[in-house]
Amino acid sequence: MTDRCPARMYDPADLPGMTFDPVFLELLRDEPVARIRMRYGEGEAWLLTRYEDVKFVTSDPRFSRKIMGRPFPKMTKHHIPMDRAISFSDPPEHARVRRVVARDFSPGSIERLRPTAEKIMHRYLDELVASGPPADLVRHVTSPFPMAVLGELMGIPESDRQWLIDCSSQVLSMAPDQAAVDRINGIKAEVAEYFLALVESRRADPRDDVVSTVAAARERGDLDDEEVGAMTVLLALNGWHAVRNNSTNMVYVLLTDPELRSRLKADLALVPTAVEELLRYIPHKRGIGQPRIATEDVDIRGVRISKGDVVYVSYIAANWDEEVYPEPDRVDLDRPEVPHLAFGHGPHYCMGPMLARMESQVLLSSLLTRLPDLALAVPPEQVAWQPNALIRGPVELPVTW
Repeated sequence: MTDRCPARMYDPADLPGMTFDPVFLELLRDEPVARIRMRYGEGEAWLLTRYEDVKFVTSDPRFSRKIMGRPFPKMTKHHIPMDRAISFSDPPEHARVRRVVARDFSPGSIERLRPTAEKIMHRYLDELVASGPPADLVRHVTSPFPMAVLGELMGIPESDRQWLIDCSSQVLSMAPDQAAVDRINGIKAEVAEYFLALVESRRADPRDDVVSTVAAARERGDLDDEEVGAMTVLLALNGWHAVRNNSTNMVYVLLTDPELRSRLKADLALVPTAVEELLRYIPHKRGIGQPRIATEDVDIRGVRISKGDVVYVSYIAANWDEEVYPEPDRVDLDRPEVPHLAFGHGPHYCMGPMLARMESQVLLSSLLTRLPDLALAVPPEQVAWQPNALIRGPVELPVTW
């Protein structure tokens, strides 16, 4: 049994297209329980990359997310979630907060939203077609669409949605210096105040939306103001940023994989299967997410993780574990079904996976139906990718039809 490995520096690079992080490939093969340091923060941490190990750590209560207030290594100088976000809590406190909006994001609620999402999508596609080719699919469709759908679900006025998109783009990026940290923290505080005011307005004028649900919970005393701000900021900013980038990535794969595109055009019923496989395949996150801390000594693959050690996992790497997904670098619609970890695992599983799935299904189905001859307007290698983004995606996606 060993309790320490030499620590390597892990500083995730900006990678183009669907390039998979070469460090993850190396760790999956040679060092599934690795010791790392990072550019920011303090100390060292463990990084786990194998599918079963990631599932184990993220569901075992001996690995806590209550890490605020202690130093740990991290990719960026700032914390993405706010201090009272459920990202930094454990059950039962975590479940108490999460339960408030569980019904709003349930499969039934999201399916009732699908017709509205389809109407929104077709409106944006009408505008795209009217603009004429070539056109930027990000600007016309994949950026405004998820915020419009999220806005309908949450109850965000249409006039405020572009502002929230701008806020999300800044918050969910690397912060290289203290000035950037201060700016991002100011944005998060401003968005939290915005939602607190919106929640207050719903107390007098409740509607069928998430903000009204949160307002009722605040009225009952189920949430305090800090929890309200942290939850609404998380839902609005992460909910747009993740879908904007990952759905654009899906379209990029579709337009650069003729076999996949032909098969989906011939059988639209395969779109939900394709969405799941693309969620597994696409290395959408740059680097790693939020850390955990071991509350007891735990042995994993012959390595002793000691009480107090910081532990990271990579869902992206786990989704490319060859022991679970043979030929992980290939999009395979006939792959035996093994649940991917694109939305996480355990108590901190994503709050909106059904919404993200539905939006991606609507996007791909609508593009295949409305624009069957859609194609990239530039060679794939000329598509520019966002620098310093925490979730990878194209800056623009020039298309023609």
